[in-house]
Amino acid sequence: MTTTTTDMTKTAAGGPGRIPAAPQHPAPSTPAPASGRVTVAVYAEDLILQTGVVQQLRPRPEIELIPQEEADSAQVSLVVVDMVNEPAVQLLHRLQRNTATRTGLVVGYFEAGALQTLIEYGVAAVLRRGEADQDRLVHLVTAIAKGEGVLPGDLLGKLLDHVSSLHRTVLDPRGLSLSTLTTREAEMIRLVSEGYGTAEIAQKTSYSERTVKNVLHEVATRLDLRNRAHAVGYAMRHGLI
Repeated sequence: MTTTTTDMTKTAAGGPGRIPAAPQHPAPSTPAPASGRVTVAVYAEDLILQTGVVQQLRPRPEIELIPQEEADSAQVSLVVVDMVNEPAVQLLHRLQRNTATRTGLVVGYFEAGALQTLIEYGVAAVLRRGEADQDRLVHLVTAIAKGEGVLPGDLLGKLLDHVSSLHRTVLDPRGLSLSTLTTREAEMIRLVSEGYGTAEIAQKTSYSERTVKNVLHEVATRLDLRNRAHAVGYAMRHGLI
């Protein structure tokens, strides 16, 4: 797991207090290093946040820190902020354009309306800063690298509540169908939204883990989605689950 340390207090122009520029153009897909580690870019809002995260990640054998100039080739981009404000949203939007990376968020304060924003910008995983110990940070990055999504339990609950609301207020009044997804695809994505991993989904649906992976990969490819969290967001926005 390779980590770039990118100080949000610096920009390309060197101005203070701003989020650094993320890649403006998609970078070519970068294979995992021969060591099996996953490349990660850390975008911190200030030097204190940056130092705290880097000090937790650096000792882990799964992780290797890479310099800022190589951030556009990272497999995982880890954004560390106090809250999801406008500069953070702008950074997430820029990172979304880089198809070589998947994005995770470590956040101090999470407003209720921010969940939809994160899904729209393809954020694969969220961890509250108060819970961001070394093991949880490593688990977050590892899950992102595997294409999995991670959300705190209460945020999963809010996500499901919002999905239910969309069914009542958007789908049902318009008589819309679930034709974009097959019954099997919708069921698997629903289970992803509830926090189940590949093995658990396989057990619940009586399919093999390989079939589960293939089904979710096919959905992501067909609908041009970046990861499982993005698939959940797509299904939620279109009332498919």
